[in-house]
Amino acid sequence: MSTIFTLSIVQSALELGIIYALVALALFISFSLLNIADLSTDGCFTLGCAVGACVTLAGHPFLALIAAMAAGVCSGFITAFLQTKMGVESILAGIIVNTGLYTINLAVMGFSSTMNLFSCDTIFSLAKGVSEASWYQSWYKIFVVVVIIALVALFLGWFLNTRLGLSIRATGDNPDMVKASSINPAFTITVGLCVSNSLTGLSGCILAQYQKSCDINIGTGQVTIALASLIIGSTLIHKGSILHRVIGVVLGSCLYRFIVAVALRLNVPAECLKLVSACIVAVAISFPYLKGKYQFWQQRRAKERAYQKGGGKAC
Repeated sequence: MSTIFTLSIVQSALELGIIYALVALALFISFSLLNIADLSTDGCFTLGCAVGACVTLAGHPFLALIAAMAAGVCSGFITAFLQTKMGVESILAGIIVNTGLYTINLAVMGFSSTMNLFSCDTIFSLAKGVSEASWYQSWYKIFVVVVIIALVALFLGWFLNTRLGLSIRATGDNPDMVKASSINPAFTITVGLCVSNSLTGLSGCILAQYQKSCDINIGTGQVTIALASLIIGSTLIHKGSILHRVIGVVLGSCLYRFIVAVALRLNVPAECLKLVSACIVAVAISFPYLKGKYQFWQQRRAKERAYQKGGGKAC
């Protein structure tokens, strides 16, 4: 076991888990709160990655974060516009936007399938020079992503408890009640998807600077991975305040990355990694259902034992 859980494996899982947790938080808003299956996540993640890489190459790594979030807002607005103004179903709207973003992402990347950032500064390389302490030089990447995720978590904890945030949460629970309360559900859906996709774009930008590269297919499968992280997090912390649930999503994302890291450490062939990821997603999604079935089976067994002890008389 010591050869599986090395310090480098733990560091890498934590770093990637926190970065991808932003996508899981995006689905927390769209899927859990708004009850919308936003399938534009894959394309939006690549969009944030591409826009962030371009701005970073121009010498503005911090501005790249804002630009990627702005690009995500645009993606979310178009998805919401198709749903609320054009009458397109949410799933179809996400598919349409995701399809269109492929060409847009190629255009942003100069019609090249890859970009590299090895010749420019990133938020990580700038943070590395803050201190010469040995412990900091080993953990500075985690320090950067923890600061970012903490700011995002605090923002969501505040925003989703404001009047607008409560309206967004109510829209997912009962849109008819929201409409009867003189609140425009089209507006709350638009704001919710814009905030959601801004987090997805931010995640893509951070990943681009983290690995100093961007690929046109980097967003493939992000929606399923984020959904698995979200469900794992909901299983860990399924009750409590918004901030507690946000922390649960982050923990779920890190746990998912640990599982993937262990699979890689067990010499799973690279060509089988997608299959391993699919299995993890399937188990994570079905776990709440299987847990409920197991509890029901336990209760039934307890009643059968009580019935037998009572001599066949109903208790």
